[in-house]
Amino acid sequence: MISFKGINKWYGGYHALDDISAEVSRGEVIVVCGPSGSGKSTLIRTVNRLEEIQAGTIEFDGLDINSPTVDINKFRSRVGFVFQSFNLFPHISVAENIMLAPVTVLGKKKSEARDRAGQLLERVGLANKADAYPGQLSGGQQQRVAIARALAMDPPAMLFDEPTSALDPEMVGEVLQVMKSLARDGMTMMCVTHEMNFAREVADRVWFMDHGSLVESGTPENFFSKPQSDRARKFLSDLRNH
Repeated sequence: MISFKGINKWYGGYHALDDISAEVSRGEVIVVCGPSGSGKSTLIRTVNRLEEIQAGTIEFDGLDINSPTVDINKFRSRVGFVFQSFNLFPHISVAENIMLAPVTVLGKKKSEARDRAGQLLERVGLANKADAYPGQLSGGQQQRVAIARALAMDPPAMLFDEPTSALDPEMVGEVLQVMKSLARDGMTMMCVTHEMNFAREVADRVWFMDHGSLVESGTPENFFSKPQSDRARKFLSDLRNH
């Protein structure tokens, strides 16, 4: 579903992504972890071209996403993206936030989009919040609306960029529950997260990054019990001590 081949990115003289090659299969859940500044968010943001690369190729469902012929807006409508900071429009209701892209980008009728928004809100446990405004919701509720909004485009894959790091601890679980249910339903997912219990329970593979490199990739069982690299061992031991 997603293929990285020889990906390199620089910010000036800083090598943010260093020759990364990896693949995400259809229906697979990948958790990307590593210390701050290791390139995790940069990598995930290259998949929908929020970050441009300087070398290599990224394919999404067989499409070279950096080809000059790609319609970037049309392409992005197929990649669900959930940000750290929700990014909901504050001046329109929850249902309107979810309806906006299907109506404006896909040309769906408002009545159809409204019905779908209702279904998605039920799915994320917020059926009674359709007419509320984002400012009336908790952070965890806003992030669940953001997930529903991404799902409204029926994307074949979902990207999560630290979706729980802006939340109070008691709200983290409600967002992870929604992500777990997506994984159970077979959604292809890449998740940058510090929630290691989520990685243990839900990931098919864990990718560990450090200094812009993909240092290792393995099953959660192998990664947590038998990390291959000194850097991963140090990362896990720091986490445990923390």
